[in-house]
Amino acid sequence: MPSNSRVTIAAHALAWLELARRRGRPWLTSDEVAASVNTNPVILRRSLGDLRRAGLVRARRGTGAGFALARPADEITMYDVWAAVDPEPLLALHNSEPNPECPVGRGIQPVLTDVYDDASAAFGAALRRRTIAGMLERILR
Repeated sequence: MPSNSRVTIAAHALAWLELARRRGRPWLTSDEVAASVNTNPVILRRSLGDLRRAGLVRARRGTGAGFALARPADEITMYDVWAAVDPEPLLALHNSEPNPECPVGRGIQPVLTDVYDDASAAFGAALRRRTIAGMLERILR
């Protein structure tokens, strides 16, 4: 699954968990969350597992099993979500070293590293400005 889809599914799940909490249901099963996302519960459980490992949701087994937010929704940023499900760099350099005999090959990686660092910083800053609670408020308008 593309990483952007994983981020979208995770954000959707967190927003649904927050809405359920506000409605007096702090715990939802993966089937209940999957129904909102309209995806297979197995796919959703993988996403919830990533979110659990990142400390964004809690899991409970047995009677009353399910998932709940581990932190207040206004403290969970989209950057937290992205980092939980897609820890790879936003942009990457060549898989193999470029030709050092070529003038472009010899000098492109440091230049691209600067460009990618700037882009990644801007991307991260944008995601840090958005919280699950803020996004849910926009959804519910």
